[in-house]
Amino acid sequence: MKKALVILSSLLVAVGAFAQGQVNFANRVVGSYDAPVFVGSLTGARADGPAYMAQIYAGPSASALAAIGSPVPFRTGAAAGYVTSSTVSIPTVAAGAVAQVQIRAWATAAGATYESALAANGATGQSAILAITTGGAGVPPSLPANLDGLTSFAITGGAVVPEPSILALGALGGLAFLIRRRK
Repeated sequence: MKKALVILSSLLVAVGAFAQGQVNFANRVVGSYDAPVFVGSLTGARADGPAYMAQIYAGPSASALAAIGSPVPFRTGAAAGYVTSSTVSIPTVAAGAVAQVQIRAWATAAGATYESALAANGATGQSAILAITTGGAGVPPSLPANLDGLTSFAITGGAVVPEPSILALGALGGLAFLIRRRK
């Protein structure tokens, strides 16, 4: 029994030594911050659905930011402008250490990644860089850190493609105008 406890505690120390810092990839945490992503300007429409993607970039310093995890689409309808919350581990930052974190977003019509959209002069945007003390430290591990201090930003540049529903509404309005004019 004593030998098993020594082995278990050694294993926990070894796992803790390789722990990665964790953050909550969310641009809205009720009671903490609310930072929707907009298209065109901070007074424009919110990024809506898979036409726009977001990804978290993080690293030990602002000059060492790298894409972490997979890009995620924005939610739709009343939740447009927000991403579905998920826990992201930062492999270059230890649990409990300070990480530099940024959210980057882009129009998928310009590319599958932020870098390809930027290279194609597509619509892109990014948050300010935040210094976040990561979660995942201790036994049991602490909760992933929220992106406290995150503020809204806009996806700008490139040709912004309007929603299909807006185009359909415009076409119906034009058709109604032509029918009324003929009468």
